[in-house]
Amino acid sequence: MAMEVGQVAGPQAIKKAHGMPFIVAASGTGTMIEWYDFYIFGSLATLMAGIFFAPGSGAFLLTLATFAAGFAVRPFGAVVFGRIGDFVGRKYAFLLTITIMGLGTTLIGLLPTYAQVGVIVPITLLGLRVIQGLALGGEYGGAVVYVAEHAPDGKRGYWTSFIQTTATLGLFLSLGIVLILKAILGIQAFNSWGWRIPFLLSSVLVAASLFIRWKLRETPLFARLKAAGRTSKAPLREALASWANWKLILLALFGATAGQAVVWYTGQFYALFFMQTSLKMDATLASIIILVALALATPFFIVFGRLSDRIGRKKIIMAGCLLAAVTYYPIFAGIAAFANPPNVPILIALNFVLVFYVTMVYAPIAAFLVEFFPARIRYTALSVPYHLGNGEFGGFTPVIATAIVVWTGNIFLFLIWCIAIPVMTLLVGLKYLPETKDTKIWEEVTPAPSGVGAPTQGGAAAEPVRR
Repeated sequence: MAMEVGQVAGPQAIKKAHGMPFIVAASGTGTMIEWYDFYIFGSLATLMAGIFFAPGSGAFLLTLATFAAGFAVRPFGAVVFGRIGDFVGRKYAFLLTITIMGLGTTLIGLLPTYAQVGVIVPITLLGLRVIQGLALGGEYGGAVVYVAEHAPDGKRGYWTSFIQTTATLGLFLSLGIVLILKAILGIQAFNSWGWRIPFLLSSVLVAASLFIRWKLRETPLFARLKAAGRTSKAPLREALASWANWKLILLALFGATAGQAVVWYTGQFYALFFMQTSLKMDATLASIIILVALALATPFFIVFGRLSDRIGRKKIIMAGCLLAAVTYYPIFAGIAAFANPPNVPILIALNFVLVFYVTMVYAPIAAFLVEFFPARIRYTALSVPYHLGNGEFGGFTPVIATAIVVWTGNIFLFLIWCIAIPVMTLLVGLKYLPETKDTKIWEEVTPAPSGVGAPTQGGAAAEPVRR
């Protein structure tokens, strides 16, 4: 599998530093660790409510709101680190983000409890979650662009789909470490002090990832742009001060990432909270059910990434949104029906379907966004709609869903939000979203020879860049 990277559209003059497997592994490992850092708090949300907040019926909702705060600032991180990535380089931006993320996670593991020092703890925790959100806002775009700008045009969906597994693997890792520690320490010891270990472990994981990532070079596509003096001198202004680019950003948001994000956080996070809180299922058993469902469904990220290279990104994303909207109610009704007493095989199967939908909407989204925006401003322009969708729409799904349940007393009315947003994305995407799978991003830096034909369309993004 040691293919030459960037073989399409004439980059033969660029010397290969590493094969695609190493590039994907180095990028993906760091991204998985960042997701682990970001999600370990969510995986322990029911426990964190009693540790960091005043006792009371609103503690869990405050915990989810603090969890969501990290999502709220992700678009700002996308802007800050997107500028660094488009101006200085892809590699240095995501070296910086993983360092900041690791620091924030480690400090959460060192915080005192609410019982020890009072209100200063949730305030400090909120600040650390904001730091984590800013870092993650820069990380994802860097990893995706780094892999995509090495990958051949015809296999971009396949190679970037490995990066798409990292969010789910990060959640898987966080749940797995919690379950292992509970088994080793016992529930009482874990709840007392063992919960700190998953946060402190981040410092070791981040150090290992930094060592690996330091060996990476800048992407050949960006290096060529820089050598030719064609990188953006003001990526923020170029990406965000133009109404033409904002139209692309908003189209990517409402026609792709908003629905994708809600499907992701409904299927992998709210499903866990639904079993633990609404259905009063044992927290460990609920985590095991989600863990097994994640393990069974994760390979489908690669399946749908590869398939998107053949039939297109748009078809798969829209199909995932449609299936989720149509079947969410019977699936969650089924989970409720088989939760007490718990029928574990059926609960795993139902949660597997939820994660399967996640793989459909999420696997092709990275390749789509890379192809939708031009290289000069790709890091910034790609990161903004991704993190607006996954930060505001997706990240707030657990707290919005929980608030609806608390306010109405109906454990199924949260589905109003979880169905409405994918339907919106389906309608906007079907009407306005272009297909991008045939985009040849290397033609931005290596034009096709005369007589071969015009550069392949890059969806709506090709127009503003090449005028």
